[in-house]
Amino acid sequence: MKDNKINYAIICIDDEPLILQMLNFQIRKRFDMECARLEFFTNPNEAINEIDNLIMEDIDIIFLIVDYQMPELNGADLIKALKRKYPNLKFIMLSGQANSSKVNDLIESKLLDTFIAKPWSEETLINAIKPILDQFNITEK
Repeated sequence: MKDNKINYAIICIDDEPLILQMLNFQIRKRFDMECARLEFFTNPNEAINEIDNLIMEDIDIIFLIVDYQMPELNGADLIKALKRKYPNLKFIMLSGQANSSKVNDLIESKLLDTFIAKPWSEETLINAIKPILDQFNITEK
């Protein structure tokens, strides 16, 4: 942790608000988010703008959770666009409608770190994000 202010962000992008509410609940329930903020977006283009703003504010993006099937921009194209700008970002795709060949291409190209199928179990989500959060000294409650 850099100091006592918020230095980190986790970004969740899904066109279903209920999914975002569940992610918020599950992450906050299990982790101490004192030095990190959770940002939620139903619109991928708004998320891109906010990511640019956060990075300009010197806030480190820990990882992004993205859906595959969204209006305007699918998750694969979103990941590719953000990786071009910010190659060190980590991505978890959470989807029930992802094209398996596109997901495999993302993983093989080292663009996608983890894929989790919807519906997911809380433990599957926690097991995917815990090693990443550990690197930022964000601990389980």
